[in-house]
Amino acid sequence: MKNNLLVYRVLANVVGVLLIVLVLVGLPLNELHRVNPAWFTEGTDAQQAGDWISRTLGVAHGWLYMLFLFAAFALARRAKWPVGFTVTTLLCGTIPILSFWSERRAARRIEEEFAEELAA
Repeated sequence: MKNNLLVYRVLANVVGVLLIVLVLVGLPLNELHRVNPAWFTEGTDAQQAGDWISRTLGVAHGWLYMLFLFAAFALARRAKWPVGFTVTTLLCGTIPILSFWSERRAARRIEEEFAEELAA
């Protein structure tokens, strides 16, 4: 259980950070020129940085999110979580900032229910 929890927590935090950088930095820098070209004209350093962040972190987030789903599902099966708790945990990885709440919520539940096994 200890290893399952550790893998889940690491992946949840990495995926959460990547998603925040992607959604709050990369995508705005890359796409704001479409809203108002005066903000960031296409081809500027800011737009190109946003394009790089969007492409690179977008792919990394996608692959790591798949690993996160497997880790979260494995933890859910091992801990015998109800379907609602499991689905909420899996979906929260898609919402910036909410993934951190979900990770803490799941970790707290594991720490409470499996305190003896984690202490060993």
